[in-house]
Amino acid sequence: MTVVRDFFIGVSKNDFLNDAAKKYGLKLGAQSVVAGTTVEETMESIKTLNAQGLSCTIDNLGEFVFEKEEALAAKKNILAVIEAIHEHDADAHISLKPSQLGLDIDVEFCTENLEEIVSAAAKYNIFVNFDMEDYPRLQPSLDIVEALSKKYNNVGTVIQAYFYRAEEDLNRYKDFRLRIVKGAYKESDEVAYQDKADIDANYIKLIEWHLLNGKFTSIATHDHHVINHVKQFVKNHNISNDKFEFQMLFGFRTDMQQQLVKEGYNFCTYVPFGNDWFGYFMRRLAERPQNLNLMAKQVFNKKTNTMIGLAAGAFILGRLTKKNK
Repeated sequence: MTVVRDFFIGVSKNDFLNDAAKKYGLKLGAQSVVAGTTVEETMESIKTLNAQGLSCTIDNLGEFVFEKEEALAAKKNILAVIEAIHEHDADAHISLKPSQLGLDIDVEFCTENLEEIVSAAAKYNIFVNFDMEDYPRLQPSLDIVEALSKKYNNVGTVIQAYFYRAEEDLNRYKDFRLRIVKGAYKESDEVAYQDKADIDANYIKLIEWHLLNGKFTSIATHDHHVINHVKQFVKNHNISNDKFEFQMLFGFRTDMQQQLVKEGYNFCTYVPFGNDWFGYFMRRLAERPQNLNLMAKQVFNKKTNTMIGLAAGAFILGRLTKKNK
């Protein structure tokens, strides 16, 4: 399992594959995992999902930005999405990554960009969720969330269950709207659990605690075992359905998404858009390799398989070279 996880994380960072995916995304089946490459295309997808009773959170794909011009372009895109949500009266909110808005360039610059986005969203009562990234960016991101929360009440964030500190963070931010995930980056054993069983156990523990003590819980999983566990837990503890929602990614387990809505549960689909989709998708496979089975027929045509085959060869060669040094 660790090798599989390392493989997909390694692929996500492959510049050749990412560049090829941006160039040939639609031909490679990207429309199965992203809602569009433009704001207009994405809003059409949002309308379809809303008509099915699904709320949405919209992610302008991209992260780890090191040029101010790129960060400003991302901000412009996100502000356009906020205006589009308002104009179309869509049931949707924003998810964003601080590194895309300049966290690795300058914290003050990043904070200014994020505040502009949060302020614009607040005018329309649109929620903004701060996605969490790898460990070095965790605390700086949380610091910005906390600072903005003192001025705005439309911000929330993500707790990653594989971090040892997750329970402490959950308690600290219990009054925030929180999305709880397992975690999708490669982290050292100094800061994160490595064993799947440990991560799964902590994930359930965090979900249960926040359902009982928190403001609002977004449970992000494609695992029907976890979903069934949560269903029974909320029933046993008389937790109202308006205290939580299930979340899944656009294009994954669509039948289950619709079934959960029919059963009366709140559901939010994570809707990515743009050309920078490949790294995002590979990390979803790293987070839960079973996702590969869910999407194989929809995404992996011959060209995509060729790309991943090349990446697999590069990954294995890299491991052997490192081992022999």
